[in-house]
Amino acid sequence: MDYDSVADELYALRPEEFTAARASAMASARTAGDRELAARIRALRKPSLAAWVSNLLVRSSPGEVEPLLRLGEGLRQAHQDLDGAQLRELSRRQHALIRALSLQARQLAKEAGHPIGEGVQREVENTLHAVLADPEAARAWAGGRLTRPLDAAVGFPAVAEGARPQGPAPAPAPSRPGGKASEQQRRRLDRARKEAEAAERELRGLRDEAAAADRAVGEAKRQVDALQRQVEELTGELERIRSEHQQARFAERTARERARTAGRRVREAGRKAATAADRLERLTSSDA
Repeated sequence: MDYDSVADELYALRPEEFTAARASAMASARTAGDRELAARIRALRKPSLAAWVSNLLVRSSPGEVEPLLRLGEGLRQAHQDLDGAQLRELSRRQHALIRALSLQARQLAKEAGHPIGEGVQREVENTLHAVLADPEAARAWAGGRLTRPLDAAVGFPAVAEGARPQGPAPAPAPSRPGGKASEQQRRRLDRARKEAEAAERELRGLRDEAAAADRAVGEAKRQVDALQRQVEELTGELERIRSEHQQARFAERTARERARTAGRRVREAGRKAATAADRLERLTSSDA
């Protein structure tokens, strides 16, 4: 029993299961004599619904974590180097990506038995904005142990139409022969764009898979309902057969009892008949 295993197990649970499971883990640690571990487990906080949904996205789609983190690195670098028009294009892709991921998280929550509303979905989107904008937030999210949604205030600065990023202009890069600085900037932009496009393609595929899975769930539910109706019909038939069986057994017991009574009476009548015959024979002999 170790802290990381316990924490991973607890934050993989649904919110309503967290407190009881944490108490059980604390008790196990105390029983094992590890009071320090018990204290650390006790300090683990129950996640809010939005935090749980964000953790669920990480745990249910681990293959998306690393690409999203790399995309965040590319976007943060691009925001340092690009002008307003380029920033607006990256911002558009960023918002589309975050919206797609938040919809995926909403579907996962529904499948896990916790449908969420627009308010919680916005908190999930704020968390994803923070993940793309801040490396510390990205590491916290990737750990799958959030207890509260992350603050999007650390997100990328807004870029208005026709405007350039606010604040002092960045210091010019040292001049290098052959325009190397400009070439590096173009490469960074191309990398950020390619990663954003790849992430969007992957998410479109995942949305298609989620829609297919949702249809499969609906079909499975219809089959379950049909089978349930059959079970109910068969259960009713079984109850009727059981009732008839019990009635037949009662009739059998009654018939057996009557047969036993009739047998006793036949035997008694036989004994009486034998006695009468014996008496008649004796009387006949004495008269002769």
